[in-house]
Amino acid sequence: MTEPNTTDTQEQRDDILDPFEVRVLAVLAEKEGLTPDNYPLSLNALTNGCNQLSSRDPVMSISEDTVQDILLRLIQRKLVSEVRQAGARVAKYEHRMRMKWSLEQDKLAVLTILMLRGIQTAGEIRSRSGRLHDFASVADVETCLQFLIDKYPPLVARLMRAPGTKESRYAHLLSGDEVLEHQEVAASFSGGVELPRQDRVAQLEAEVARLRGEVDRLSEQFENFRKQFD
Repeated sequence: MTEPNTTDTQEQRDDILDPFEVRVLAVLAEKEGLTPDNYPLSLNALTNGCNQLSSRDPVMSISEDTVQDILLRLIQRKLVSEVRQAGARVAKYEHRMRMKWSLEQDKLAVLTILMLRGIQTAGEIRSRSGRLHDFASVADVETCLQFLIDKYPPLVARLMRAPGTKESRYAHLLSGDEVLEHQEVAASFSGGVELPRQDRVAQLEAEVARLRGEVDRLSEQFENFRKQFD
């Protein structure tokens, strides 16, 4: 049996973002398009954007200290840059997704909406893209989605159509396939697909188990990160 390549395994693990990292990156990209006069963002503005109640799925509550820790990790991975502006009293931050993954604005807009709002159809992405990019048609969104699917490694996946649905749904892959699995389960409950009660209970129990595992993993990662500064 061929032993796994340690370097490849490490690179794959380093490419995976946790949900908080995804949220921070997505908010930076969103605010760059929506409020360019206030971009790059201060730590306070970024934290408020992460905890925003509208246009977010899921809604999160992240402390400023946690956002600061996330920024340090993303800076190390060259996904965020710290900006020191002349005369400014606080540091500001900007994302580097456009350069990291060679994305034009239309592709970045599609990816950002998926990062902020979870699993969606091309039509939903178009209706929610707002000032990030003005798509003339759903077909234009689908072209961008296909570009993101075809990248190596892929940034987006096309999901199997749920029973009773006509449109394909899409999700970002920045958090890996494992997180995508429980996102898809959660989306099935909001997609209007009625399941037998026993199946719904089983899916909810599986979802709770996955989420608990994810919380444990994130807690372990944070504890390891904190120990570096002890």
